[in-house]
Amino acid sequence: MALKDKVAIVTGAAHGIGLACAERFAADGASVVIADVDEEAGEQAAAAIREAGNEARFVACNVTERLDVRNLVTATVEAYGAVDVLINNAGVVHAADFLDLAEEDFDRVLGINLKGAFLAAQTVARQMVRQIEEGRAPGTIINMSSINSVFALPTQVPYSISKGGVSQLTKVIAISLAPYGIRCNAIGPGSIMTDMLKSVVNDKNARNTILSRTPLGRIGEPREIAGVAAFLASDDASYVTGQTVFADGGRLPLNYMVPVPE
Repeated sequence: MALKDKVAIVTGAAHGIGLACAERFAADGASVVIADVDEEAGEQAAAAIREAGNEARFVACNVTERLDVRNLVTATVEAYGAVDVLINNAGVVHAADFLDLAEEDFDRVLGINLKGAFLAAQTVARQMVRQIEEGRAPGTIINMSSINSVFALPTQVPYSISKGGVSQLTKVIAISLAPYGIRCNAIGPGSIMTDMLKSVVNDKNARNTILSRTPLGRIGEPREIAGVAAFLASDDASYVTGQTVFADGGRLPLNYMVPVPE
C-alpha cells in the first residue's frame, strides 16, 4: 500500500476523475477527504469507500471561497492530523464561441479552475510547511491540467485558458516550495470517459473525431488518470516536480490523423 498513513484531499471528487483518484488513493492506504459542492454525491462517494473497508469522509467546499478552503484543511487536520497530498481536481467547462462568451462565464470558469487551484494549493502548502517544522515528511500537490493547456478549443475559451494557467501555476508552486521538499506536478488528461464525454461519444461522428486524434485508438478511463496521480504522490516520484504528465493516448505528439476502424 504505497500511500499507507498518508492523508489526501481531493477536490471535485464526487464524480469522474476526482472520484477515481479518491477511490485509488483510499485503496492504496491513504485517508481521503472528498471535497465538492455536490453534497449528496460527495457523501455517497465517501460512504462507498468506507464500505469497501477504506477511510474517507466528505467535506463540502467551494474552492473559489478562501474560507471554505481554510475550513476544508482545518477539518482534514482535525480528522486525520495532517495533509500529505492535495489533488486540485475541481473544474468546470463552459461552451461558447469567443465572440459570444459572457464575462461572467469567463470569470466563473477561471475562478473555479485556476483561482480555486491557487487557493487550495496555497492553503495546503502553508499547512505542509508547518508539518515539516514539526518533523513530518514533505507533502505533494497534484494539479489537474488538460491536453487543452496546449491545444486551443475555440468553443472552450475559459477552460483552455484556465488549464494553461494551471500548468504554469504548477511550475511556480514547484519552484517556490522546492526548498521545503514539497513537490508539485500536474496531469494533463486527454479524452477520458467521464459523464461529460459519454454524452458526446454516443454520436458516431464525434467519437470518430476523438479516435482519429488518439494514436492508441481508444478513450481513456478515469482510473488511468488516478494511476498517474498515485504515482506522482508516491515515493517513486520523489525526484519529479514542476512537470505536467500528459496521459492522452499519444495525442500530443501527433501531427496527422489516424484511421478509425468502422
